[in-house]
Amino acid sequence: MADAKTTLPAGKDTTDPSKGDAAYTGNLSLSTALSPEQGLNSYLQEIRKFPMLERDEEFMLAKRWTERGDTEAAERMVTSHLRLVAKIAMGYRGYGLPIGEVISEGNVGLMQAVKKFDPDKGFRLSTYAMWWIRAAIQEYVLRSWSLVKMGTTAAQKKLFFNLRRLKGEMKAVEDGDLTPEHVEKIATTLNVKVDEVHSMNRRMSGGGDASLNVTIGGDDGTAEWQEWLQDEADSQEEELGQSQEHDERMELLHEAMADLNDRERDIIMKRKLSDEPMTLEDLAGIYDVSRERIRQIEGRAFEKLQEAMLAATEAKGYIEG
Repeated sequence: MADAKTTLPAGKDTTDPSKGDAAYTGNLSLSTALSPEQGLNSYLQEIRKFPMLERDEEFMLAKRWTERGDTEAAERMVTSHLRLVAKIAMGYRGYGLPIGEVISEGNVGLMQAVKKFDPDKGFRLSTYAMWWIRAAIQEYVLRSWSLVKMGTTAAQKKLFFNLRRLKGEMKAVEDGDLTPEHVEKIATTLNVKVDEVHSMNRRMSGGGDASLNVTIGGDDGTAEWQEWLQDEADSQEEELGQSQEHDERMELLHEAMADLNDRERDIIMKRKLSDEPMTLEDLAGIYDVSRERIRQIEGRAFEKLQEAMLAATEAKGYIEG
């Protein structure tokens, strides 16, 4: 099982960026030899000692890593975000897996995020790393449940990570089949088939759900599972999903805008992306053309944006072509 001693991927060769990873051979491991699997409480105490990075400091460390393969800079970026991994990992306690292993898998995702992080895009590492941390943890959870051998579609993954929460909201947490009303509501909420809800619920109910009063350790060995459960009121999954989707859209839009000429880009910015959009008449006065001409340019530019974003979405694998 991977832990915080896992080797960081290779850095980037600054002599020729088009050749990708080359300069660093990939032998970096966390010097503190931290492992959440060897004692969760002590691990959480240790990672709190690593200071958070200011934006400018993070940017400089990231540049040192991407341009010079500076492993010390990469390690500082990793250690300063170990608390983020632990926080995200705690949201996956309800799957009956050792939380230390869940955190370890999240640390692997963090290291991958550091490898691929581009500070010039303007995002903070924490925003970018959430993708990789969450993906690594979810892949581990899926691999660790026998049901996932038959549940690898997008719909089944959505059910797997949301069914327990929805059952809790409907106060239908007991084992056994759900009522038809509950099944219909879950299927509608998640946009999946009723049969898939039945199937996933039966698999998860038979996967070893435990009493909330079962002891799981603690300082005196008597801490109960319910004491460690995360409050779902904040909907961390939804917040992360919305943040990820927003970042995706903004990145795709930024890339697509490059396909427009200066006039098209300016009109789209002032008509569609401004907090106070300009009127066709205002833009007609700026460019000394008719309002109808501005409308035509805007429509053509918008079509070009749609085509470019669709092509980029397919190229990145977000949707099938």
